[in-house]
Amino acid sequence: MPKPEKKSAETKPADSSQIAEFEKSLDELEKLVERMEHGDQSLDDSLKSFERGVALYRNCQGALEQAELRVKLLSDPQSPDDAKDFDIETP
Repeated sequence: MPKPEKKSAETKPADSSQIAEFEKSLDELEKLVERMEHGDQSLDDSLKSFERGVALYRNCQGALEQAELRVKLLSDPQSPDDAKDFDIETP
């Protein structure tokens, strides 16, 4: 029985998708902060914006943590095989 082919982290389409999602979330977060700093929102709108901002922040933080883990795995000279098998979808 043949072994399943291993996919490297560099070739997964999810990489570019995750980067695009991070950039989109960061851009939306920056615009949200700008609107909130302007001070023209009602209390209800401010609370909704804050909740959305927290969700966007968490998305960005998760993406950064995944990127940091990937960099650590790729730069670890002790485990080059582990770096090749890194799955971006695994928490």
